[in-house]
Amino acid sequence: MHSPFERRTRRLQQRLQDGAGDAVVCFPSPNLYYLAGFWEEPMERPLYCIVPADGQPALVAPTLYHEQLADETWIEDIRSYDDGENPNELVEAVATEFAIADGTLLLDPTMWAMFSESLRNTLPAASFRLADAVMDGLRETKDDAELDALRRAAAVADEVVLGLRERGSDVVGMTETELARDIERRLVEAGGDELSFDVIAAAGKNGAKPHYRHGDRDIQTGDPVVLDFGARVDHYPSDQTRTVVFDGEPPAGYDDAHQAVVDAQQAAVDAVEPGVTAETIDAAARDVLENRGYGEAFVHRTGHGVGLDVHEAPYIVQGNDTELEPGMVFSVEPGVYLEGEYGVRIEDLVVVTEDGCERLNDTPRDWRV
Repeated sequence: MHSPFERRTRRLQQRLQDGAGDAVVCFPSPNLYYLAGFWEEPMERPLYCIVPADGQPALVAPTLYHEQLADETWIEDIRSYDDGENPNELVEAVATEFAIADGTLLLDPTMWAMFSESLRNTLPAASFRLADAVMDGLRETKDDAELDALRRAAAVADEVVLGLRERGSDVVGMTETELARDIERRLVEAGGDELSFDVIAAAGKNGAKPHYRHGDRDIQTGDPVVLDFGARVDHYPSDQTRTVVFDGEPPAGYDDAHQAVVDAQQAAVDAVEPGVTAETIDAAARDVLENRGYGEAFVHRTGHGVGLDVHEAPYIVQGNDTELEPGMVFSVEPGVYLEGEYGVRIEDLVVVTEDGCERLNDTPRDWRV
């Protein structure tokens, strides 16, 4: 039975055969893991996965990775080079064997410029384009293995949210950074492999800055605190936001703003089904907030796709006419941000199903803990 990585590669090759290009060249990135099953950070030594439109792909890699690649990937054709040897000679040999030396090569859009320039110099007869269109379209719809990892990652975030709510007034007096470090610890203890991104713990007026992380501000009685975090499980991330008041009563008007965000999120989730466009989901949330008087305080898109990257296609934003398909996963996260006062954001991940959607997060959305 083929591995999910091989099945994804064969789907990519079908797209290439349909005219997208003659080969895709990946380097250490989510795209490399998606196709080959090998996860690594970029480094100064070239490491390429070359996928032709037909036949078996090849890996060009430092010798120090040979055994690891043989154990962790389904790809058997591994061309290794020692330090001091020229990896471009192997690239040229692969391109000649694959008959792509003068073809159209689609490069990983995250590839470092030093490597893309090296490929251009090594294969001067080839033409080069980015592989983002073919890879984004491939990765938008998640397979069963991906959905399983995303569900487990979401469960980790849910467990941490519930634990934080139980702390209640104990959080008052902590700094935002202290709370963020506590969240990081809890994510690992709940089964996360690593953070999805740097934790957001934004109290009071700091919550009005959508991408503020955390600082030395003390969390005070009555502070609304925006909590946005997640953890990776088998390389797939969770991403959940709740805005809570750990003790006391929030500022005047906050309850109305929070309820408006909850209602906007629910309207957007209710609108999700196959065939609906991404911008329709954005409009569903935006209409609620505009009708409640918070339209100008909603300053970002309603959501973003989630997969190996925390932010990827499809983007739930005005102007995106991509039609939703079963298996797509994205966030639904409307927000209200009142400068100098507070912010509110509620976020869950959803999976498009055959007749609607599945919500991956299931914790209370109320501001009271």
